[in-house]
Amino acid sequence: MEQHQQPKRKVKWNKNSSVARMFIIGFLSLILMIPLIFIESLIYERSNRQKSVVNEIGKQWGNEVVVYGPILKVPYKVFTETIITDKKTKKVTTETIERIKYGYFFPNKLDINSVINPEEKKRGIYTTAVFNSKIQINGGFDSIDFSKLEIKKEHILWNKSKILLKTTNVKGVSSVLSININGKNLGLSSANSNRHQDGGYYTLETDKFSLSELQKNTKSLKFTLDFNVRGSKEVRFIPIGKETTAQITSSWKTAKFMGEFLPFNPDKINDNGFDAKWKILDVNRPFSQQHFNGLPHLNEFDFGVNFKIPVDEYQKSERSAKYGFLVIILTFLVFFLIQTISKINMHPFQYLMIGLALLMFYTLLVSISEHSNFFKAYIIASVSVVSLITFYAKNILKSIKFMLLIGVSLTVLYAFIFIIIQLESYALLVGSVGLFLILATVMFVSRKIDWSNS
Repeated sequence: MEQHQQPKRKVKWNKNSSVARMFIIGFLSLILMIPLIFIESLIYERSNRQKSVVNEIGKQWGNEVVVYGPILKVPYKVFTETIITDKKTKKVTTETIERIKYGYFFPNKLDINSVINPEEKKRGIYTTAVFNSKIQINGGFDSIDFSKLEIKKEHILWNKSKILLKTTNVKGVSSVLSININGKNLGLSSANSNRHQDGGYYTLETDKFSLSELQKNTKSLKFTLDFNVRGSKEVRFIPIGKETTAQITSSWKTAKFMGEFLPFNPDKINDNGFDAKWKILDVNRPFSQQHFNGLPHLNEFDFGVNFKIPVDEYQKSERSAKYGFLVIILTFLVFFLIQTISKINMHPFQYLMIGLALLMFYTLLVSISEHSNFFKAYIIASVSVVSLITFYAKNILKSIKFMLLIGVSLTVLYAFIFIIIQLESYALLVGSVGLFLILATVMFVSRKIDWSNS
């Protein structure tokens, strides 16, 4: 008995089936990731451009100001003996080699007073803060102690002592630099030093002077140093005094205090600017008052004020773009559910147009925020894109009800993204709860859809 095999039925691809639509939507979402990556690159490029312009203004006006000093530098002699053996005569002799080393001593008392007058400098669409500052440094050296090295007094070259001042900004100095020590003025001039090998500092030093002469009638050395300097970005000091007190006053209202030590006065900022005060003791930082093997790099222990104008538009735009794929997927999902429920057909080209409109939000956001603030730019860009897609949806879906649903959905979505961007500590929590609610909504809406017949 012959068995007849039934011919296999050919499975036809139905472009209007749910599987086909989901495949097309997924494919278009991946394709739209390419221009989204280019948009993120554009934001990064504009951010770097803003930083380069700010740095260029800073170089022309004067870079950040960091002051490290004054420091007393005292040379001393050390002797090493070398045994030399003559190869021919086998005679052994001892040669004494004399070398000059330096001891560096920090002041016992260091009092810093700085008055800073900032202003805004603008180039094109970018703005940065520059300032003129008047800095006064007072203090004293009370003890010069070589006992740790057991150096003989006659080997200490007191008459070749110097005072050093280190700073990152000599270009902005606008007054003659001199330091008054026990009533005697000593000029400060640039020393031959490599800034990049010296922790980023330029070294200013006095001519040689006799320390013993300045200490004839007193054991201590009292000093006063006044100078004016232009700069940008920030002003910082290093607390090298055994007791360091500092006061910085300015009319700038958006200053940010930075460094290892913060001001001790809680009411430092008011409507007229700020008046910040510090008091730092030697027990508060882990370095000694004297050094014999060169000066240490103490940048990690500095303190001061940052005068940068807070520009976070690019950072917020970059964070917005990171949610771009989520916005595209959720928007396509809303259209997909409406299309599935209402049995309205949508062409892939229409999905593509909607995706490109969503991408336009980010270019509008970046370009408008460069000329305004982020909030206004976000409102304008989101209203423009939501309106465009909503009215486009009216022509596609042929229903006022669906048009309003699209408009409300996009408005809620962009509002949700904006809230996440503004939050810092609770961004993950709010984002997780929001996505859970979105998922719950989708599950509720799609619970009665017959996927086998759609």
